[in-house]
Amino acid sequence: MLSRLQIKNIALIDSADIEFDGRLNVLSGETGSGKSVILDSINFVLGSKADKSMIRYGESQASVRAEFDVDPQSPAAKAVEELDIECEGQIIISRTYSLEGRGSIKINGSAVTAAMLKSVTSRLVDVHGQSEHFFLLSEANQLKVIDGLCGDVAYKIKSQLADALSHKKRILSQISELGGDEQERARQVDLLEYQINEIRAADIAPGEYERLLAKRNLINNTEKILSSLSGGAQIFNSDGGVTDMIAVAQRQIAQISDLSEEYEKIYSRLENLYAEASDIAQSMGDLADEVSFDEREAQRVEERIELLRSLMKKYGADEESVLGYLDKAVEKYDSLINSAEQLEKFGKDLSETDNKIFALCCRLSEERKKCAAKFAENVVEQLKSLNIPNADFIVEFTPFDRQNVNLNSTNGSDQVRFMFSANKGEPLKPLNKVISGGEMSRFMLAIKTQLKGINGISTYIFDEIDAGISGLTARTVAQKFIDISADTQIIAVSHLPQVCAASHAQFLIYKTEEGGKTVTRVKRLSDEQKLDEIVRLTGSVSSSAALEHAKQLVGQFKK
Repeated sequence: MLSRLQIKNIALIDSADIEFDGRLNVLSGETGSGKSVILDSINFVLGSKADKSMIRYGESQASVRAEFDVDPQSPAAKAVEELDIECEGQIIISRTYSLEGRGSIKINGSAVTAAMLKSVTSRLVDVHGQSEHFFLLSEANQLKVIDGLCGDVAYKIKSQLADALSHKKRILSQISELGGDEQERARQVDLLEYQINEIRAADIAPGEYERLLAKRNLINNTEKILSSLSGGAQIFNSDGGVTDMIAVAQRQIAQISDLSEEYEKIYSRLENLYAEASDIAQSMGDLADEVSFDEREAQRVEERIELLRSLMKKYGADEESVLGYLDKAVEKYDSLINSAEQLEKFGKDLSETDNKIFALCCRLSEERKKCAAKFAENVVEQLKSLNIPNADFIVEFTPFDRQNVNLNSTNGSDQVRFMFSANKGEPLKPLNKVISGGEMSRFMLAIKTQLKGINGISTYIFDEIDAGISGLTARTVAQKFIDISADTQIIAVSHLPQVCAASHAQFLIYKTEEGGKTVTRVKRLSDEQKLDEIVRLTGSVSSSAALEHAKQLVGQFKK
């Protein structure tokens, strides 16, 4: 509920701090006193479009702060949490707007956009005025209303629908894994057969790609390799080369090798070195003799590399991944080839599940129609008591059958429209096409007495719902306000003494002059002051008889 509203510099209001009751709050005052300014301020903080003209003359900025007490599990609280903003039973909205066109919006101290604000306030407050668009004008919400009236019956059927749809989803997934329908299955078999043959034909081996790259590198460097090996062998084998020089050193040391053990060791090392040098020279020569460029081999290697690259691009990052893909493809291919019987079984299960879903949709529709018929009857009765004597109202259901039914929604297959006519002889038309603002307010009153907690809205605001109402109808309106306010806060602008008498909190909106300027003030009336206001609203002159009549009006209502 809206517990507190603080207004600064809007129209004639320089400052106002209003603490509302959680039940029926009534705003009254002379025409032009500023009642609409209060509603404009509420609309502003709820997210309506800002306008520089609303800023009080001589001021540079306007602001409104609204405090709401909410159930932590309410849709509004959850909407705040979805914005990653903490909400512990309270939602505080503050909004400012300047003459420069700059503004700010905060929820519980966190900056938000206008769209984010509306995502919260649409679940928090419903404002009913001459041009307001609200919950019941949406056909999707109209269906929610009917389901709310059906209660546990609709909930249980929709739960069964959810289970059936989950089962259907599993069947479709299993069918998809087996190739789907026959045409799709044949397509998958052909594709898998091609892939299997392509991989098998390549006859690849783990590590082959790296080996081929190494071989290509050797082929591409044939000339360089031959030159290096031949040059190296020549250094060892030429006259005066490495081998000859080692032999010379060996002969020199041989002359002294028997004189010392150390000299003998050097001789032995030179002997080994000569043998190793001779072997190296022979190896380089042999390798050089083996080096040759084979154009056909080079082409074969290049083609093989490109083939493996192509396969790895399609089926995996390396040879092992490609071979793994082959194993899975073979497994799936065998499964598809042998899946005809399984597909038939799944197809039968799918058909039976669709039949079950259709039956549940029909059951849900029948329950909805029962509730809707009784609901429409009660609404018409209520509307007549609210001074719409020729009101006619039905809930129209769009027919569906097995051919055009939606079998994929937990909400069933119903499409509903609230059809309304206020005047005798006029055809029923969609509610959002024909109903006026004043009629809409009374229509909401008529149904809200039957609905408890359908949309999660905690506060309803009605702007002069009493237009054209008097006498017994006025008393009926007042009593309906009391009934609704038992679990939903109401803020109503009214000129009816009966509504004022029914209020749990009465506020007087009045104009006065202060410092040479006109200002609008808001005053919560005491019980005695409330009686005076009722007298004023009746048009009577204040007297003991008029006050007694006011007391009697207050005493008529059960609160």
